[in-house]
Amino acid sequence: MTLTSLELCAGGGGQALGLEKAGFSHVALVDNDHFACATLRTNRPLWNTVQMDLRSFDATGYRRIKLPNGRTQSLDLLSGGVPCPPFSVAGKMLGVDDPRNLFSEVIRLARESEPKVVMIENVRGLLDSSFDTYRSEIDFAFSELGYKSFGLKLLQASSFGVPQLRPRVIFIAIRPEFADAFKWPVGRNRAPTVGVALQTMMASNGWTRADAWAKRANTIAPTLVGGSKLHGGPDLGPTRARAAWEAIGVNGKLIADEPPSRNFRGMPCLTVEMAAVIQGFDTDWHFVGPKTHAYRQVGNAFPPPVARALGNKIRQALARSDR
Repeated sequence: MTLTSLELCAGGGGQALGLEKAGFSHVALVDNDHFACATLRTNRPLWNTVQMDLRSFDATGYRRIKLPNGRTQSLDLLSGGVPCPPFSVAGKMLGVDDPRNLFSEVIRLARESEPKVVMIENVRGLLDSSFDTYRSEIDFAFSELGYKSFGLKLLQASSFGVPQLRPRVIFIAIRPEFADAFKWPVGRNRAPTVGVALQTMMASNGWTRADAWAKRANTIAPTLVGGSKLHGGPDLGPTRARAAWEAIGVNGKLIADEPPSRNFRGMPCLTVEMAAVIQGFDTDWHFVGPKTHAYRQVGNAFPPPVARALGNKIRQALARSDR
């Protein structure tokens, strides 16, 4: 069974990588950020990466997908992680009034591409009571398009083996003929501590205190804060976030260029590569761009293990019905 996916706001590739591991072939990945697109092209040169503002993207041409064997089939999955600032506390929770809100574009693109499944991830703030009406409007819009909405589900990344406190809200809508077979994934993988996840990387420049540091960093990480394009730089977030990192022995005031040297004293900083491990990326996934842009891709990513778990459940649902 060939599974096809069209990804929106693909960023640095967290969701795309997870879905790839779940068996999806990406027919296109859309993002407006130059560095994010460069990351996708560097790691997966054969992917069809499209650098474009989502508001200008037309998905009609992806309604029918031509496979390598010459056959055609309808699109299986429309997925993405639309910008979270409209629903986050840091973004002032402006919701529909925030110019960065792209849910209406997702609805338009679903109408154009007619996928079997729509999956969109966002922050926990979208569950706030102030957005009750807005969530109902999204459900209604997809029901008008002929989907059964599974609403919003809060998933904890740490339940899927990601060494980080990262709650993410997932919206799923499925064509009725596949809906009865869909079940939400249940995370049962114990996440490693920050020390376990990063000990080898911290010691890679010969740091003699890496083992002692790892013993102190004996819990999972606080949520990585990526920083928006309007605010934030190469650091681990505002004061409260930095304090949470300091409690486990990490200096959150900046992102380091390399691991600690042999005789380093004090609290180490994370590198971009270390942050990516905390986010659940494979160590061979390379982020392109200056440090601020590279870290922003990591900090705003959807953890690949969570995306993979969701992709597996979608694949199973689609496999239980004639395609």
